[in-house]
Amino acid sequence: MNYTMLAAVLAYEIIVIVGLGIWLQRRRDAAAKDEFALAHRSLPMPVVAVTLALTVLGTAHILGVFEMAWILGAAAVWFSLAHVILLVVVCLGTGVWLRRIGVATVPQLLQMCYGVETRLLVSCVMAGVLFGILTVEAQGIGIIFASLTDWDIPTGAVVGGVLGILYVILAGIREIGVVNLVNAVVMYLGLILAVIVVALNLPGQDFQTVENFYLSADQAHMLSIFGNTQIMMTFVLATVVAVIFSQGINQMLLQPAMAAKDEKTIMRALWIAAPVNGLFGVFAVVLGLTAKSIPEFQAAGQKVAATSMLVAYLPNWLAALLLAAFLAAILSTFAMISLAVATIFSHDIYRNLYKPTASEQEMTRLMRIVIVVVASIAIGVASFLPPILAAMNWLFAWLVPVFWVLVFGLFWRCNQTVAVTTLLGCWIANTLWSFSDLPVWLGLADTHNAIVTVVVALVLLVAGNLALPGRPGYLRGGASERADAQLSG
Repeated sequence: MNYTMLAAVLAYEIIVIVGLGIWLQRRRDAAAKDEFALAHRSLPMPVVAVTLALTVLGTAHILGVFEMAWILGAAAVWFSLAHVILLVVVCLGTGVWLRRIGVATVPQLLQMCYGVETRLLVSCVMAGVLFGILTVEAQGIGIIFASLTDWDIPTGAVVGGVLGILYVILAGIREIGVVNLVNAVVMYLGLILAVIVVALNLPGQDFQTVENFYLSADQAHMLSIFGNTQIMMTFVLATVVAVIFSQGINQMLLQPAMAAKDEKTIMRALWIAAPVNGLFGVFAVVLGLTAKSIPEFQAAGQKVAATSMLVAYLPNWLAALLLAAFLAAILSTFAMISLAVATIFSHDIYRNLYKPTASEQEMTRLMRIVIVVVASIAIGVASFLPPILAAMNWLFAWLVPVFWVLVFGLFWRCNQTVAVTTLLGCWIANTLWSFSDLPVWLGLADTHNAIVTVVVALVLLVAGNLALPGRPGYLRGGASERADAQLSG
């Protein structure tokens, strides 16, 4: 066990997370409206930008891309490219819409378009999806610690999970945002230096031997971001669709936008968030491909090969810095998801159904309890270790119809029967596609769940809205009066 490196990583995380958390907790106004969940809607552009970037730059981006580069090669970078497109959608579309209307959760806006039943239905499913993503993030935390120590992945997940809870529980989203600013700078400095040092450790002090490894194995497609036809039509297409149409409406990503100072803050944030998020995938693919080309790290297996290579090749100070930054990025996502689940529960269930007069202090206390409970359960589930990107893309498919239901309700027509039918129809289709032989019977075994849910959602929404009457879309003015009455009641 490398005790020095482990101590350095833990010291960095504790100093940054706990130090900034305590400082921010003392400065915040605990009685301000939505202070814990939304920072009183006052986050400045740099904090919003980096938080948007790091919220979706977690286990899937780091360890998931390492893992998928092992299987798909350079085409794994499309997971990052899909998130660049996603950030465009959020910063110029969905994030701006939600900030303009002034809601605290995505399901709350669905109630304004359709009704309370739609809000509750989406709240339950979105919380479940977020919990699933949280278990994947906990796995990533465990893998980082497994690379530093002789611990197994579940033990590492427990230690990291405590840090993830501390990342948010002291000062809420304001703590996540400010800590993210520090970690983003450290991560990119460490990442650039790490790629240079790894190259200098290779024969010829460049990546030529890596290229030769794949060419000699007749795997030239591993070096191209376009892979081959099968990869483009399965992994790439499915990933782009799943990422944009699920994360584009996911509470975990939209919550920083809802906490922004104003709409222009979100739009300007795009110019920082997209590069910070997108460029990371390029470095991750390079490191993943390199680790597989070296026999000693190839033997470690696809989950820990790249991180093991970094520990072996980098000087201790740089390895500690980089792994601390990787861990911080995953902890950021872990913390933001925990906060998103707590926000949905406190606003859409507790305040909406049980106690409309709940004070801000009571809501904050409830959110802290939910964060601890949900994070603790996720840490335990993480020990099952599903393939990271495969698990993420499956989870994303559950939220794809929510995106389209919201878009249709904002811009075309609001009919709760159509909305609920569409959501249930898509979720049934997603379940059948995953756990039955239906894809094989239809000759579509390579078609991803996200593609299926997009098609089903569009068919049901278009047909339903053409066949049944409804109010004009919310942003067309037809639902606003009724929505105001629902929320006030």
